[in-house]
Amino acid sequence: MGGRAIFKLKGILLKKLHRFLISLAVASMATTYASAATHTIKKGETLYAIAKANKTTVSQLCKLNGIKKNTTLKVGKSLKVPGAPAAVATAAYKVRSGDALYTIAKKYGTDIGTLKSLNGLKGNTLRAGQTIKVPAANTVKVAAKTAKKSNRKLAQTLSSLPKSTYMKKEPSKKDVFNLGDIFFGEDTNEEVVELAKTKLGNRYVWGATGTKGTFDCSGFTKYCYKKNGIDIPRTSIMQSKYGKFVKRSELQKGDLIFFDTSRGRKGYVNHVGIYVGDNKFIHASSAKKKVVITSLDKTFYSQRYMGARRPL
Repeated sequence: MGGRAIFKLKGILLKKLHRFLISLAVASMATTYASAATHTIKKGETLYAIAKANKTTVSQLCKLNGIKKNTTLKVGKSLKVPGAPAAVATAAYKVRSGDALYTIAKKYGTDIGTLKSLNGLKGNTLRAGQTIKVPAANTVKVAAKTAKKSNRKLAQTLSSLPKSTYMKKEPSKKDVFNLGDIFFGEDTNEEVVELAKTKLGNRYVWGATGTKGTFDCSGFTKYCYKKNGIDIPRTSIMQSKYGKFVKRSELQKGDLIFFDTSRGRKGYVNHVGIYVGDNKFIHASSAKKKVVITSLDKTFYSQRYMGARRPL
């Protein structure tokens, strides 16, 4: 693939991202329930019957009244029910293959009942390509997250090509994306480190990559990066050849650091961890049988240090 083709591809992807963000930012108006009325319970009525009569769900009734689904209803008592509709801002969302009301509701910080109310849906079935209304409040956050992932994929595509096919010098983040740190930047390194720290104490199992919360050293680093949208090789020796080489004096949070922990120090990489700052790294240790943070000043690791790489 030649240089012009690469930059043309980059331009197309960025234009699509731009159009996507604009479409999310343009909100329309729809109705949902903001106030509550009351309903007097009659003999023989159930929560389901009351919910159906008031065009709501049992879950919404329970939430509105602070009761459980198996609560016994008493004749003559009053229940709060959705009242007059109030206008709220919405945005359009195009349903993708594999989407469900639950996943869309979770993504936009709402519930299934609200989505069904906004769109006049009776069932729970959605079809790919269908456009539905979602609350506009969280669309900016969702758009930023989506754009960030797209930019990472573009970065991986460019980095996987021989440099000579698209430019003579390494592109800067500004050159490639020009979208600012909100979508792509050093915060990714911080996110990798923060995720890694949540696994402190998890059990070491050779060959594990996160199944049942267990890891080996390279399975741990691969897991932490993949959860942040970056797919690195599986083994420590292959990871040691991936990304940008980093001098020990220039280590930054999130960098991968490599060691030869073999008996007799045979001169090859067989262990990897993630640098967390303050001359420390986090790793799945076969010796400790769990994920731990260790100082690079420790003699064993200091003498077996083999180098570092920056996947970004």
